[in-house]
Amino acid sequence: MIILINSYYSLLLSMRAEFYIQGNKLITKQAWEKIILDIKRSISKMGEDLNDRSKARGILKQGIIRAVEQRLPDKKFGVMFSGGVDSSLIALIAKKAGKDFVCYTMGFQEGVSKEPEDVIYARKTADELGLNLKIRVISLGEAHKLFKKTVKILGKELSNVINIGVGGVVLACIEMAKKDNVKYLFSGLGSEEVFAGYQRHREAEDKQAECWRGLLTMYERDLLRDYAIAKSEKIMFLTPFLNKDMIVIAMRIPAKFKINDKISKIILREVAQELGLPKNIAWRKKRAAQYGSRLDKAIAKLAKKNNFELKKDYLRSLE
Repeated sequence: MIILINSYYSLLLSMRAEFYIQGNKLITKQAWEKIILDIKRSISKMGEDLNDRSKARGILKQGIIRAVEQRLPDKKFGVMFSGGVDSSLIALIAKKAGKDFVCYTMGFQEGVSKEPEDVIYARKTADELGLNLKIRVISLGEAHKLFKKTVKILGKELSNVINIGVGGVVLACIEMAKKDNVKYLFSGLGSEEVFAGYQRHREAEDKQAECWRGLLTMYERDLLRDYAIAKSEKIMFLTPFLNKDMIVIAMRIPAKFKINDKISKIILREVAQELGLPKNIAWRKKRAAQYGSRLDKAIAKLAKKNNFELKKDYLRSLE
């Protein structure tokens, strides 16, 4: 049975694998860093950044459409959906292509407590764009089970507070997708790095250098986690923002078109609006997955309920 399952996952990977999946496995950290540095060197030899904003938008527009459309499966697929610009843009392009897909959103809510921000915005966005959306809101008890399963998948080395918060969102969406017999899930992974979406980009003196640094380090921060969960659940992630050509386009665009003191991912939002995303969706400020879903709040509540002073101590007890 184990051989059959592994063979099935190998077939799934070989059908539509991203560049960081080779030989049905996640490439090594060294191989990832070499690829990113090779891309950086290739850009330096081009001799021209996309300093013309209109030209940059046009090239980016075609690049993101191509990156999504190249990944559109022939069968029903899913989109991990928060109602933010990344997932909404992916869904919009897929909808324009006439594809059959489902958007999946999850969050934590206890009793009459605050509804998760991502659930609120995902619902509004899906209604506005006419998307098929499925929402899963979990209780504190369900959150405990979800975290326990996530810790088991990630193991001791990867089970930190951020990875369990983000990984819990990913795993919950995968569990919904599997009920629909969905084998492929689109993810916006990489967008924050190439379009300067984090606070650390805003604070960096050299914002473009910070984008490169983030790309290099996202292997341990993001890829190890997401690959472990995807492999465990026999799901394939589709990551158009990590398409090699998309990385080249994004990293040729000057940081001044990406971020200022108030807004991040500016040029991506401009392109999203040009492609048809309503302004309120394209320019929505979104918090990280663990906060928008309120899973970080669930971890804190469970730590307190189980008499742990720190969230990491509660998570360690699940190992």
